[in-house]
Amino acid sequence: MPRMSIVQGEFHVASEPGVIIATLLGSCVAACLQDPVARVGGMNHFLLGEPGADQMVGPADMQRYGVHAMELLINAMMQRGAVRSRLRGHLYGGANIVAGLGGIGSSNAAFARTFMETEGIAIGRCELGGVQARKVEYMPYEGRVRSTLVAEAPALPPRPRKPVLADAGDVELF
Repeated sequence: MPRMSIVQGEFHVASEPGVIIATLLGSCVAACLQDPVARVGGMNHFLLGEPGADQMVGPADMQRYGVHAMELLINAMMQRGAVRSRLRGHLYGGANIVAGLGGIGSSNAAFARTFMETEGIAIGRCELGGVQARKVEYMPYEGRVRSTLVAEAPALPPRPRKPVLADAGDVELF
């Protein structure tokens, strides 16, 4: 099966059976969309929902934002024969993995839900939030998704301690 991995700011669209699109998410969000009639689907992976009003973002960085990444995905699907009104989707990610980052994951999740509702795109599976990363594998032709939580990094083994030699007195060597 052909496998396409995507990272932040990327998307991929396919209309062939057997293609798998995969990504790994933390606070980022991935939308998996499909037109079940045209059998066209795709996935994106965005870092943040929208840039701040005072934030200057160059054209090359816009696809890292959901507001742009969603339109890129939808337009690419429509170029392959999808009809916007038939789109269905699944949402993944938006975890709050690092406590000190404030609720970036929650903000991303809220953006994704609002976008889908505003655009009238029905949401099927929705696995947003939590505190763990997710691995997402999407088969766009079939519209099937597999999402698995990524286990926490294994604890480091305890560092070996240097043996403390007790004062045993004189040592005689032969």
